Amino acid sequence: MDENIKNSNFIWDFIEEDIAAGKAKNIQTRFPPEPNGYLHIGHTKALFIDFSTAERFGGKCNLRFDDTNPTKEDEEFVDAIKEDIAWMGFKWDNVFYGSDYFDTCYEIALKFIREGKAYVCDLDKDQMREYRGTLTEPGKNSPWRDRSVEENLDLFERMKNGEFPDGSRTLRAKIDMASPNMNMRDPAMYRIIHMKHHHLGDKWCIYPMYDFAHPIQDAIEGVTHSLCSLEYEDHRPLYDWVVKNAGFENPPRQIEFSRLNITHTVMSKRYLRRLVEEKYVDGWDDPRMPTLCGLRRRGYTPSSIRKFLVSVGISKTLSIVDWTYLEHCIREELNETAERTMAVLHPVKLIIDNYPDGQVEKFEADCDVAGEKKREISFSKELWIEAEDFMEEPVKGYFRLFPGNEVRLKHAYYVTCKGCDKDENGNIVAVHADYDPESRGGGTLDGRKVKGTIHWVDASTAVDAEVRLYDNLFSAENPGTAEDFITELSDTSLEIITNAKLEPEMANATGAYQFLRTGYFVPDSKYSKPGHPVFNRTVSLKDSFNKKK
Repeated sequence: MDENIKNSNFIWDFIEEDIAAGKAKNIQTRFPPEPNGYLHIGHTKALFIDFSTAERFGGKCNLRFDDTNPTKEDEEFVDAIKEDIAWMGFKWDNVFYGSDYFDTCYEIALKFIREGKAYVCDLDKDQMREYRGTLTEPGKNSPWRDRSVEENLDLFERMKNGEFPDGSRTLRAKIDMASPNMNMRDPAMYRIIHMKHHHLGDKWCIYPMYDFAHPIQDAIEGVTHSLCSLEYEDHRPLYDWVVKNAGFENPPRQIEFSRLNITHTVMSKRYLRRLVEEKYVDGWDDPRMPTLCGLRRRGYTPSSIRKFLVSVGISKTLSIVDWTYLEHCIREELNETAERTMAVLHPVKLIIDNYPDGQVEKFEADCDVAGEKKREISFSKELWIEAEDFMEEPVKGYFRLFPGNEVRLKHAYYVTCKGCDKDENGNIVAVHADYDPESRGGGTLDGRKVKGTIHWVDASTAVDAEVRLYDNLFSAENPGTAEDFITELSDTSLEIITNAKLEPEMANATGAYQFLRTGYFVPDSKYSKPGHPVFNRTVSLKDSFNKKK
């Protein structure tokens, strides 16, 4: 078994109790996403729980698309969901669609009507809300609640045949309008939607509601444990009512867990869709998005996400996890796996005045954290260094290049700064220094030490690249509380650097890299191409999560 899923949790404890009591034998779960958007980091908790639970008990987990609402569903999302699940390393046993069971749902609806457990209601949405009552006041019966079985059967058939406009009628369960549980106050079971379905075309113009269809789908498939997020806890009595009155034996057991909430992002599909459609982001796979395709493009790995999920744990306690912990998980992994390279993001020329013209040297540098893999880097008279590594008038505690100060060039020589050249606007265009030939490799014969070490790239071999620095999409810690969540977007979530200088091997790089002193980066899967490399920063080197701990 995957080492990530060895520990127990309250869900598995419940299942073991059911097995011991003879209530369940062949454990089966399901992952039921609605194909109306891309999977995001919040979905991974349910994804992980559903698939790992099946694995834990030697059972099965189906992928079932909850496509009972055709208004926002599309095959694009179906394909993307499959890709994301496979990328996370999970394998489903079967692929089903909720719409596969529409015929059965319809027959069960007819059964409920014949047994006096459902009726066709003419109240519109606002009237239904008014009749429903409040948490402290009971609802009142619909004027149409006592229609005869024959009239209900006739009206429901005509609904199916498309005789009535959208929203004009619903089929409602006849339960108890005085129930303290609002979900049991004659909930809607079917509504009218004249719209082409992504999977079934124009076969239907009435569609079952989730609370009616979902328990039926679970029961048909033989799901033993229906695992869902905590907001469905109040829906459990309705889930059980539908399964029982539909006549299924060995009904599934619904178990709820808390959702995954993370700071500085939103995980409502409605919000994410708006970000995409109104072009606040570069599509569903924008690296600032919490979608799995966005995280993948940014450089996150399935293993780092799994580690994050295991560490967060499974409970019924509502909590918000700091985004920096997710960063901590990928940072720890990339520190072990990412290759090392030097990259200068804000370049300024360093000219070593006493270095021989035309001479090029080669130095050996580490490629990995263990120093087991090496690479060769070139060195010549002109180098690129970070603009922030030179100050004409240094502040207190500044140990990098300034007139008269000596620093170490990573892997190469000690150099002493002599001054700088400026353009007509006073901008620094070049820094000048002399090198100590006896300090090759970073040491000196007299053993003197320096306090500053800076990185560099040989100007004669450097590759131009675009580098994108990503940060939190939202400035608010818990976005979504403002009147319009768009106002909580951060102005600093993306910085695009167009003139970065990289080592020549990075022209056709693949995989993850640590840019020394800067962070972890990956080639952008969308825009990077031969001759125009584009790199996305996955995460910085600084671990703010540890500081908080």
